[in-house]
Amino acid sequence: MTSQDSRATLAERYGAPPPWRRRATLIGSVLLGVVALGWLAWTIAGQTSKPVDSDLVSFDIVDQHTATALVNVRARDDATGVECLLRAFAADHNVVGELSFSPAVDGPDETEQTIRTDRQATSVEFIGCTADGQARPS
Repeated sequence: MTSQDSRATLAERYGAPPPWRRRATLIGSVLLGVVALGWLAWTIAGQTSKPVDSDLVSFDIVDQHTATALVNVRARDDATGVECLLRAFAADHNVVGELSFSPAVDGPDETEQTIRTDRQATSVEFIGCTADGQARPS
């Protein structure tokens, strides 16, 4: 018995798949791959074109009721409604101070902000900055 005979016997016994099925599977796989790559490109483009980007450079606990933070804010020229948020935490991890500020878009990138606290802070967290059309802080 040759391999041709065994294929014919198997096709007789179990039925042969239609010839178009292989082509349809290949076309469907290619279309799915193209859609997945398009979605990936759209996601990357959406995440890399933020109107504002920011970082906490350093912070200092000045006294019992004051903490300062040096923040670097980089905004595009067309960014509007830029808002940033800083939080000061105590040793027990409770929030003891919070500051929301609007940096000067045309000013220097680094700005120092002073946070008033209810009691002694031990750390400062920079939540980030948002602009109009930007849902998540960065």
